[in-house]
Amino acid sequence: MFAERRRAALVLAAAATLACSSGAHAPPTASTPSAPAKRLLVVTYTAGFRHSSIPIAEATLQSLGATTGVYQTDYCRTQADVAARLTADGLRQVDGVFFANTTGNLGIPDLRAFLDWIAAGHGFLGAHSASDTYHDAPEYLAMLGGEFLTHGSIAEADVRVDDPADPAVAYLAPRFRITDELYRFTRNNRAEVHMLLSMDRNPGDGVGTAGAAVDLPMAWRKPHGAGRVFYTALGHREETWQDPRFQQHLLGALRWALAAQ
Repeated sequence: MFAERRRAALVLAAAATLACSSGAHAPPTASTPSAPAKRLLVVTYTAGFRHSSIPIAEATLQSLGATTGVYQTDYCRTQADVAARLTADGLRQVDGVFFANTTGNLGIPDLRAFLDWIAAGHGFLGAHSASDTYHDAPEYLAMLGGEFLTHGSIAEADVRVDDPADPAVAYLAPRFRITDELYRFTRNNRAEVHMLLSMDRNPGDGVGTAGAAVDLPMAWRKPHGAGRVFYTALGHREETWQDPRFQQHLLGALRWALAAQ
């Protein structure tokens, strides 16, 4: 009972954060879009570890779309939803898909068709453990641009902004600090993606030597055919999803991936 009450309180808090945040780092307030809102399918079904921040992620993404008018939000929460929504017929109803802390093999009926749908000119976004999804599907990992390997304890990261002109990170330039679970990937993908955020010093999370010079990717974007793919390794903690800086990070990426104004 306590866990359920806490989860409900966190969901309400995420919505309140979006509604009440103000200042340079707050997401834009409601506006009248010049074109009909895009449709975003938020996938939170998990076949492995399930993050406690998923309810906050859902609330944050829904409120971002409602507040800005950029997109409308639908959800894919169960295996039955996956079987119905991540199909050719289901995907005709949306402009983009967001894997919000998914894990494992989701059981998409035809993964190749799903990837082809992205390549045909649609948007794909992934947060945090979207890179801990489909380890058994190299074609998915190639589309995403990276694969989760390990992480240490939650720690504060000193993050470098690699592209200060990109709206998803420009407001954070040249560097910022944030506390989260910090992913390491199976390889450095800098040559294959458009890097947005990275770490050039190893954080003190117990993986490697704290402060050592490194090149650790954290967020990037890339094409997949005619589609647009964005990934951020941030998003483990409820507090991260409630952080206005992270919300603006997501909103800039959503506008780009959905080709929205």
